[in-house]
Amino acid sequence: MLRQAWEQFSLYLPVVLMGLLALGTWWLVRNAPMPLLPATQRQPAHQPDYFMKSFSVKSFDATGRLQSEVQGDEARHYPDTDTLEIDRAHMRSVTPTGRRTVATADRALTNADGSEVQLFGNAIVTREPLPPKAGAPAQPRLEFRSEFLHAYTQTERVRSDRPVILTRGDDRFTADGMDYDNLEQVLQLRGRVRGVLQPGTARR
Repeated sequence: MLRQAWEQFSLYLPVVLMGLLALGTWWLVRNAPMPLLPATQRQPAHQPDYFMKSFSVKSFDATGRLQSEVQGDEARHYPDTDTLEIDRAHMRSVTPTGRRTVATADRALTNADGSEVQLFGNAIVTREPLPPKAGAPAQPRLEFRSEFLHAYTQTERVRSDRPVILTRGDDRFTADGMDYDNLEQVLQLRGRVRGVLQPGTARR
């Protein structure tokens, strides 16, 4: 029964990538014109070359519909590693069907093209519940929680070497680590794996 529940549960995990993919929108800010310093004045040390405070970056589709938003208390760009670090990151994305995913963390770190996103401290990704419609069954709230999450957005993988908690509706699963491959539809849980299924949920 637990194996069957995991197979059903893994079908919903791709939505966690949506919130993390929203960090890729920061390139809009990164591509803003910046004054260039002479080569002799450039600092190779790990020091930020610009800051953003209490910022919000939004992405819209051609019809004006909000696709994603990235907010943070402060962001710092480091030219030596070409990375962006965000304090108290808050991200949300909305699909054309209205599915909303929210991701938060104490700190987020993303590379230049957004292909790798790391979430540190109280990393939480939540998909809001969806009511039934057009013959499709209702989907309960899904939460993905850990102190560290590392997402590879181009290969659609999410991994963590820290304890993780996955909650779907009233069901709860824990493990010491995980590696999820969305393209292969494979979820690997490591260490002590435990699951608690409420009556009736395994059949949904």
